[in-house]
Amino acid sequence: MKKLTILATACILASCAVTHTSQSNSIPKMENLKTTKELKYPTTKKGNVTYNHFGTTVEDPYRWLEDDLADDTKAWVKEQNKVTFNYLDQIPFREKIKKQMTDLWNYEKFSAPFKEGDWTYFYKNVGLQQHAVLYRKKENGTQEVFLDPNQFSQDGTTSLAGIDFTKDGSLAAYSISEGGSDWRKVIIIDTENRRQVEDTLRDVKFSGIAWKGKEGFYYSSYDKPKNGSELSAKTSQHKLFYHKLGTPQSQDELIFGGEETPRRYIGSYLTEDERFLVVTAAISTTGNELYIRDLKNNQKDFTPILNNFDTSSHLVDNDEDTLYILTNLDAPNNRLVKVNAANPTPENWVDVIPETKNVLSVSKAGGFFFAQYLKDASDQVLQYSYQGDLIREIKLPAIGSAGGFSSKKDEKELYYSFTNYVYPTSIFKYDVISGESELYQKPNINFNPEDFVSKQVFYTSKDGTKIPMTITHKKGIKLDGKNPTILYGYGGFNISLTPSFSVVNATWLENGGIYAVANLRGGGEYGKAWHDGGRQMQKKNVFNDFITAAEYLHKKKYTSPAYTAISGRSNGGLLVGATETMRPDLFKVALPGVGVLDMLRYHTFTAGAGWAYDYGTAEDNKEMFEYLKSYSPVHNVREGVCYPSTLVMTGDHDDRVVPAHSYKFAAELQDKQACDNPTLIRIETKAGHGAGRPTELVIEENTDMLSFALYEMGMRSLD
Repeated sequence: MKKLTILATACILASCAVTHTSQSNSIPKMENLKTTKELKYPTTKKGNVTYNHFGTTVEDPYRWLEDDLADDTKAWVKEQNKVTFNYLDQIPFREKIKKQMTDLWNYEKFSAPFKEGDWTYFYKNVGLQQHAVLYRKKENGTQEVFLDPNQFSQDGTTSLAGIDFTKDGSLAAYSISEGGSDWRKVIIIDTENRRQVEDTLRDVKFSGIAWKGKEGFYYSSYDKPKNGSELSAKTSQHKLFYHKLGTPQSQDELIFGGEETPRRYIGSYLTEDERFLVVTAAISTTGNELYIRDLKNNQKDFTPILNNFDTSSHLVDNDEDTLYILTNLDAPNNRLVKVNAANPTPENWVDVIPETKNVLSVSKAGGFFFAQYLKDASDQVLQYSYQGDLIREIKLPAIGSAGGFSSKKDEKELYYSFTNYVYPTSIFKYDVISGESELYQKPNINFNPEDFVSKQVFYTSKDGTKIPMTITHKKGIKLDGKNPTILYGYGGFNISLTPSFSVVNATWLENGGIYAVANLRGGGEYGKAWHDGGRQMQKKNVFNDFITAAEYLHKKKYTSPAYTAISGRSNGGLLVGATETMRPDLFKVALPGVGVLDMLRYHTFTAGAGWAYDYGTAEDNKEMFEYLKSYSPVHNVREGVCYPSTLVMTGDHDDRVVPAHSYKFAAELQDKQACDNPTLIRIETKAGHGAGRPTELVIEENTDMLSFALYEMGMRSLD
């Protein structure tokens, strides 16, 4: 499956850092000023809703804000935005920040090319287009536009969410997202003339497209709720369907899932030779069962390879009857194994690439495996034969992040990307036989890596665990504790934060800022043990890791509490909300984006129940309930406390982390804030969790975020 490469967007689930040079290396003069402008927040009514867990009564005065379709909620959103934007409008350098960011953003951005049929496809954004355009060209031919998402809607809120081609490249199915929703429409086209070949499929969610020849494809979805947050046993069951071209969607065949095999997440793909249909099935965001169906031999039932939700496995490729599987079963850092499809259960597995001390991921290209190791949150890539023999290490340009070591078996070249915090994303062409890499495309951006320094340090967390953190800034800054600093983190769901270039962070760095990324527990940087060390009853390790990261920056005089902002999105939004309520004295600014902030009710909304592997739920047992309640941001805003200046950010159409989390947290802060620090909420309309937003809206949100942070730290001018 070819996934859409998102270009020119802000970081959503992982850290990205960007830098940009300026004419001066001087750091802007800062004043440690308090916000004195009086704010009159909209009145947020309080209800009398309570609920009981294990004998404890919990008050939920803002339960009414969970109904985002209600007129009073819509009115509240409108009034909150009015207050927020009136405040942001007073920042004297806000337009200058926007111009800096816009100017830097305005360069040509490419994805790595990929081949489908006779065509080579690639995404390109010429600069400030709202969405990247999908182009194609034949060998020695001229490029042409294949799909232009900028034509999907007048306001730019409909985006291209993914595309998958038949093996011969003659048909493609692409999905679109409207208003940032996770619900998709799927459109099938003839690639020769780009004409739609049948009716649009609707209400598809968390799904790719797995083509079976040109006759049809497999896809997954749920029964759509009547409203955005309604949950039931049926709406929580993911289902795998087969759609035969030329037939209505209502006649699609249920292949896996539903009441007989209820699973929360079901994915499917075919091996390159289209012999095996592969199905992954899971009840949470971590761990999965693995099944195959032999389509060549018309197998009706699925053969289970692994019936284990506690481990993660993925079928990478096959060679006739031999299956190659990447797994963390008996290998917390992953290994590649092989097994015969006739009897593929774990007792018959044989190692091809054994586990090492570094986390392994594997892709295939040109008849080889490419083993990508994560070494202290940066990539190392090794090329192997299918027999497990090491061919060579691919020499990367520097320490950083590489991606795209994937192509079909008969292709002898591939394209990969490389980036780090001071290296704008570039594309390289690699010959799988000779091992030669050459620069294919380098962005023409006004940026000189030599003007910046990006270094990794290790600090000691509360319980003695060593945590890596990367700190990026202009060369020659003075370590006097007065540098405006953004500390970014995520810490969950086995997601690793690796170095990457970001225009948003470039703007921050150009204005004298420091950007620090902490690789917290709960992520995947050091395998399953690192993930387990930051989930459920160990979740507070993540917050302590983040707190000690800030303390390290303060101790080493990079910055101080008066000049420290913390930032994170989604699970990272929880990180920000939890740490600002635990240690409000450590930070001047808090920037929680689309955060999971009500930890007692998160599992009752949309996709929330699937996050229980990481969080646990308030219904599990009394101990879990009390633990969640002890750090849930919505439930830990206290009277009489001075909280950091806070800009909560969300989208009113977010159907993954519903906006009620942010609404309730902002209401609590506004009600209980004990000092002049503003507590604002910025609610983007017709927007979802973050992916696929138009460039203009991304720039506007990040302009507001950076401007707010600098203003609250005391900056009154960029001169």
